[in-house]
Order: sequence, then structure tokens, then C-alpha cells
Amino acid sequence: MRRPPPEHGLEFLSGFDGRVHLLEEGYRLEFSIKRVTPTRDRPHRLAYAFTLHDASGIRLVGFDNAHPVPLKGSRFKRRPATADHWHRTEADPGRPYVFVDADTLLKDFFGEVHRILAERGIPDTVVEVREERT
Repeated sequence: MRRPPPEHGLEFLSGFDGRVHLLEEGYRLEFSIKRVTPTRDRPHRLAYAFTLHDASGIRLVGFDNAHPVPLKGSRFKRRPATADHWHRTEADPGRPYVFVDADTLLKDFFGEVHRILAERGIPDTVVEVREERT
């Protein structure tokens, strides 16, 4: 089992739980992060989902560990050790993601967000932040 990330990283990520960043033209970033008991699928003690949605609510990119990703290619291909994965487009069923730490996860997620928004000509300006904790 992988070594868990430092506690400060977990605390920082936990602060994003339920946060929604509203962007220009109706786009939104949604964050869900829960601390969980370590398992094979979630050795880093987090259940998370970071997503970018367009104005109609379609998910454009997402990083999460809600489910294992389907394997592509040979039936002899080894299944990823964890459920961490990301969706590069709205139609992408997911591809494995190697969770390193909180900083890397945020950097990777926001890198993809910036890529998609730039491709669409949408500014990445946050116009409002909401807390929608359940």
C-alpha cells in the first residue's frame, strides 16, 4: 500500500469540500472531498471528485476516485492499484491517475481546467464562490 500523503495536504484538500467556484459564462468548478478509512482503492484516505462543468451542466473534465476505470486494450493488462482516475473530456470514461499528493492533484486539475477554458475562449476568472456542503 502506498504511503499516505502528509496530514497538512489532507487538511488543505478537506477545506475544498462542497466548494463551488462560479466562472464567467456559467461555467463552474465543483469540489467534493471526504476523508475515509484507507482501502486498496483509496490508500491516501480521500474520496474526492473535482469537476469542471459548462453552463448547461455537462462535465468537461474531472479528477476523482469514485470508481475504478475500465481497462482498455489486452485482457491481460494489469488493473490500476487504486481507483484514482481522470476524465479528459465529457465523453472520456476515465484513465488512470497517479495520486502523488494534494499539491500535485490541484496542479493537475487546474492545468486541465485552464486548457479546456482556453480552447473555448472562456476566461478563468472566478466570479463567485459558494459553499454547498451536504
